[in-house]
Amino acid sequence: MTLLTRNTLIALVLFVMPAFQCLAMDAAELDREMRMAASVGDVEAIDELLSKGANINAENKFGKSALMMAVETGSMEAVALLLARGADLNLRTVAGCTALTFAAENGHIGISALLLERGSNLHDRTRGGWDALMIAARYGIDDMVEQLIYKGADLKASDKHGRTALMQAAENGRTSTVRMLASAGADLESKDKQGTTALIIAADKGYVDVIKALVDKGANLDAVDADGASALIWSVGQGHEEAASTLLSLGANANLQDIDGTSALMEAVSTDHEGLIRLLLNHGADANLKDNSGRSAADIARKKKNKKALNLLSGN
Repeated sequence: MTLLTRNTLIALVLFVMPAFQCLAMDAAELDREMRMAASVGDVEAIDELLSKGANINAENKFGKSALMMAVETGSMEAVALLLARGADLNLRTVAGCTALTFAAENGHIGISALLLERGSNLHDRTRGGWDALMIAARYGIDDMVEQLIYKGADLKASDKHGRTALMQAAENGRTSTVRMLASAGADLESKDKQGTTALIIAADKGYVDVIKALVDKGANLDAVDADGASALIWSVGQGHEEAASTLLSLGANANLQDIDGTSALMEAVSTDHEGLIRLLLNHGADANLKDNSGRSAADIARKKKNKKALNLLSGN
């Protein structure tokens, strides 16, 4: 190649390059405007921008597409248009979210129905391990939970902490959701990475109605976590007197001890809950039990100089 030809080629490249850069910038701007239009449900603007060449599946830096934004804002019209024009409904954000998980998080039941009808993947999970069912269960969106179960959502799936949709519902006090999931076949005795069951989680939170619902469906009252603590021990430790009373009235063992030998009565003394001490004693709690250090409930009360607890333990 001669020097003249080389110089001519370089000049041509330098002349054409800005034009290509301009086109690329214009395309990126079209895509950005389309996402903005989707975020406010502006159907006419979306249609016009697509006609001008906007990329329907273009994502922002977080991996969020126009369809996801339309789902978030709850615009059924915009969602329907984008799907009709070929939007990929199973794209995932950097955090692993999909159009369906956004629908669940925002409670848009009509949109989730449309997404499922068009083939949205039920089993995709976010970075935290949540699928649409777990999210809907967490927020107690029963119509969506029912919808997802009908479509074949996995009741056994768990998040990165090992918590299932049933546990999510129990943790947030969603009694009707708990009943629905249990009736659909959710495993009542499934345990998370700490060994806690849905019942233990509900007891820890003090959700009496959830406790009743789980036990009514057959949950094991005396299941224990990785530390050997039962739902009763957890409820007592958190000072949930009504929850503890409910568990005891339903038949929970008042004398179970965890791996350290701590009983519910010892826990009540340690946390200075006199009402719970009285409640446990009335339900047969054994004041003579000793932990792994050889301490009884009375020994703990003496160390804490809790005279009221000592009186209760001695029957005074």
